[in-house]
Amino acid sequence: MSDATSPTALPPEGFAPHFRKSPVTDAWEPLFSRRVDGSVQIGLRLAAKHCNSRGFLHGGVIAALADNAMGLSCAGELASAGGLVTISLSLDYVGAARLGQWLQIEPRVIKTGKSMAFADALVTADGSTIARASATFRVLA
Repeated sequence: MSDATSPTALPPEGFAPHFRKSPVTDAWEPLFSRRVDGSVQIGLRLAAKHCNSRGFLHGGVIAALADNAMGLSCAGELASAGGLVTISLSLDYVGAARLGQWLQIEPRVIKTGKSMAFADALVTADGSTIARASATFRVLA
């Protein structure tokens, strides 16, 4: 593995340790995030703990992290919201990722309102798209 794909390699510029910890994602640390144009991008260097038995990134990891990034991005646009809960999550897996690659979730807020919020995201591995996601969230008072 080259230095750039080592599990201890530094994340790309602007990424810092993820600010939102969760028991669901604790096992996948270290996670990183950065804010870009109002959205919260999440990234990590892929390790064995992120992969299935064939050595590919597990789709469940993609789903959980895309949900997290899209929800945090929508929440950032809703100053008065008490939080968000996911009511719909859809993913299309269009590629694969392997150990050592940099995984990055790049969400886009589509619309936010008083009771609902909508977002989508591209998921890349070393810059190549491997999945697309979309989600609908219920805005809590």
